[in-house]
Amino acid sequence: MVVPHHATGARLARHRLAGVLADEVPPALLADLVAVLAELVGNAVRHAEPLPGGVVRVSWRLVSVDGGQRVRVQVTDGGAASPPRMRAAGLDAVDGRGLHIVAGLATRWGVERDGLGQSVWADFEPTGVARSDLVGAG
Repeated sequence: MVVPHHATGARLARHRLAGVLADEVPPALLADLVAVLAELVGNAVRHAEPLPGGVVRVSWRLVSVDGGQRVRVQVTDGGAASPPRMRAAGLDAVDGRGLHIVAGLATRWGVERDGLGQSVWADFEPTGVARSDLVGAG
């Protein structure tokens, strides 16, 4: 789906994801997916350029595996001067914690850049799969 490169884009993406996946994944996983997707869209709006048309592309994919659903959420924008990275945030800082939240909730996350922009993705493994059991976790 595409959402506006505007603060309302995160709300639209959250509601759509929650509506589509409510019957597909456990409630705790859905809450994590919604939180991470909102963070990634918010970061795209604050720190990156829009795609042509002033939009951000949002997608998710479910894959059935033993133990449940593996899910990837992905946000594609027009890119920024520097790629997304975690940064230290002081106790009084009002921002700078978003990717720490993503890293804490997702099994793994990453950034892919191409000539049109960048995609930030986050993977979620089924409940019961330990992060330490995965290659490249973290």
